[in-house]
Amino acid sequence: MEAKNRLEVIREYVNKEFTSTPSPFMKWLKPIVLSVEQGTLSFQYTIRKEMTNPIGTLHGGVTAAIIDDVIGATMYSFNEDGFYTTVNNVIDYFASAREGDTIIANTSIIKKGRQMVNAQCEVWNADKTRLIARGYSNLLKIDPKKENT
Repeated sequence: MEAKNRLEVIREYVNKEFTSTPSPFMKWLKPIVLSVEQGTLSFQYTIRKEMTNPIGTLHGGVTAAIIDDVIGATMYSFNEDGFYTTVNNVIDYFASAREGDTIIANTSIIKKGRQMVNAQCEVWNADKTRLIARGYSNLLKIDPKKENT
């Protein structure tokens, strides 16, 4: 029997927490898969106390990490050999979220070349009436066997 590709694996988690990730950090974030297609994902997160800053709102660094991580999962959905590493991550913050709030991160691929990819992620409140943040990322395809890091 042929092994399932990565896209099929992610699809098995629709409406469930995605625990089959190779990323320990993603496991800490505890995303719920809402939808998945090749090159586009929608994940839901519940803001926990340890994700907040001293004034009780979602920490900007956690927002950036969510954007980076879900874009990485989007690249994983292409089922390619190799690995994509983030070259840059530019984020605009528009609104806050608090402990207990549910947020939704939606990704899309703007341009995919042979080596470079430009991707976008928007983070919304649960009913998608308030944009919390939007991030753009450039990623570089690498062969982990050739990396010296």
